[in-house]
Amino acid sequence: MITVRSLLDDAWYDRYQKICNLNIRSSIYDVTNTCNLRCKGCFFFSSDEHLTGEATDVSAWKAFVDAEIERGVNLAILIGGEPTLHLDRVAAFFKRLPTFCATNGLIKVPRDRFPQMMVGISLWGDAGTEKSLRGKDAFAVSSKNYAGDPYTYYLYTITSQQLGRVETMVRRIRDIGVKVHFQLLSNDEGADGFSWSPAQLAEVRGEMDDLLERYPDTVISSRYYHEVLTTGTMLGRRFGWQECPSVSETHDTRKPQPRRLIRFRRWAADLSTTHRCCTSATRDCATCKDGAAHMSWVMVNKRAHIRTARDLQNWIEVYEMFAKLYRFIPW
Repeated sequence: MITVRSLLDDAWYDRYQKICNLNIRSSIYDVTNTCNLRCKGCFFFSSDEHLTGEATDVSAWKAFVDAEIERGVNLAILIGGEPTLHLDRVAAFFKRLPTFCATNGLIKVPRDRFPQMMVGISLWGDAGTEKSLRGKDAFAVSSKNYAGDPYTYYLYTITSQQLGRVETMVRRIRDIGVKVHFQLLSNDEGADGFSWSPAQLAEVRGEMDDLLERYPDTVISSRYYHEVLTTGTMLGRRFGWQECPSVSETHDTRKPQPRRLIRFRRWAADLSTTHRCCTSATRDCATCKDGAAHMSWVMVNKRAHIRTARDLQNWIEVYEMFAKLYRFIPW
């Protein structure tokens, strides 16, 4: 009989033991429908998810968070809009449960108020690409706000225009003393020249693998994650609506239901609407390049990876990556 212990030597089994009982139960929350940037390819605005309205009474947010804890959530992932525009709402989460805040970095999270909150800063490329897609070189501002911050990393959304140039930004991130994690642009708004070809996906996979090897103290990632993300396949299965684990339980009518994130919902800022999934209802699942969805796809399918030592080691590396990004285990 194949078991976890039979596939792993002592070193790998020790790594497995450190993550196997974390039991992470996350959900995603739109803190606000407004933003201080308007980025081409931002699924939030391209799918009209900002039209739900939003709760403004902080006491309502506190009561909502308490109800989410009762529902079993132990990790709040805050997105937007731009969450730092409403730090009182962010505090309603942070004071109650482990919290991750996704931000463009233009407003500095005050560390006296949020001392150990994990912050993920969106990055879309070098200055030219950021100006083209976001209207502003946001890194020039965020790098000053967060240099040396031990609870910060950049979520680098690589575009096809960045091929061969990703290292430039990785080096700059290293030089300010923070970490970086990769995902790929899904190009929801069809910006000219920013869609992916198969050849480009193969090329960016090689580039990410190389950077992980050469900047191991800066890049938080794994080769298997790069493979799954760029090929859209895992163990011979193809990513899509029937496989995605990050569908809100309130919208999940799939039969048979696949392995999925337990209790997962993505809530709108009105505190009553739930969106379809961790991205948007208008995105074609077959072309989705969302990094979190793909790593979650690996994570919920542990049993499928208990077949060879390498398969299980791949699963462990992806789970470790997720746990590091949300600070359940150290860098």
